Amino acid sequence: MNESAPDEYDSPWKEAVERYFPEFMAFYFPDAANLIDWNQAYTFLDQELRAVVRDATLGKRFVDKLVQVMLLDGVEQWVYIHVEVQGSKQARFAKRMFTYNYRIFDRYDRPVASLAVLADEHPGWKPDCFGYSVLGSETSIRFPVAKITDYHDRLEALLTEHNPFAIVTAAHILTQQTRGDDRFRFQAKWRLIRLLYERGWDKQRVIDLFQVIDWMMRLPKELERQLWHNIHELEEHGKMQYISSVERIGLEKGLEKGLEKGMEKGKLEAEQNTLRRQISRRFKTLPAWADERIAQAGQSELEQWLDNIIDAPTIEAVFETDNSTH
Repeated sequence: MNESAPDEYDSPWKEAVERYFPEFMAFYFPDAANLIDWNQAYTFLDQELRAVVRDATLGKRFVDKLVQVMLLDGVEQWVYIHVEVQGSKQARFAKRMFTYNYRIFDRYDRPVASLAVLADEHPGWKPDCFGYSVLGSETSIRFPVAKITDYHDRLEALLTEHNPFAIVTAAHILTQQTRGDDRFRFQAKWRLIRLLYERGWDKQRVIDLFQVIDWMMRLPKELERQLWHNIHELEEHGKMQYISSVERIGLEKGLEKGLEKGMEKGKLEAEQNTLRRQISRRFKTLPAWADERIAQAGQSELEQWLDNIIDAPTIEAVFETDNSTH
């Protein structure tokens, strides 16, 4: 069975965090959420984050977000969130959190609260600090961590909660528990999908959370067809057309390939525009020759240049390519 996840750009996890950020914070980090003024607007700082934490070796199975929020005491704060989806135990994880935190602070002179969600299967692995000391000088960071394995004993309770990330967490747990047992996974997936309808949520929320569940809990084609049959009957009985209409038609006709091509094109254009903005911000200009090179660049070149801009002393240095890294 293929348990691989889509890359960071089109992950349903990423969409869920963006669409339901207050619920995300309330579920995984309630203490921090209680300090935020949710009556004030919050802003995702994608460009700012991209400028400092671009790392080709972390391009998959991660969701990174930087969010600007207003606290109840009136102080504007930045929150860096790292979500390791389908993650694995990594020795340098805490150091990476430390590095990203100080890079953001160094570039923008803004305090940053770092938070991490870990979805690996190692209950005892919960890195929450990094630091070092030398000659009496100490530097360190300690950050809150939400661990999916901590919720295993609460699975049934999760299925009664109305926070959407209770469903997301339950789906993670059930994905792990049903690995290698397709029939068990089918039953678990069908149970979660029924819960989406029973909650009385609006159509968009049902679709968003269905995509997360569907992305995690892959099934063989035969069981997938049975699942869609069940969904169709559920929607017909309840006179609701949420999931089984456009989404199913698209899958059956193989439109995923067209969508993937469209997303790849959108990803390329987004990286081109990000690089243009970062050059303009860093060097106060964007020469015509640089704009032309960006327009003609491929994916690997853009990724290299976005890495380069972090430390490049000149515009020309941004476009240097280290062939040894590709």
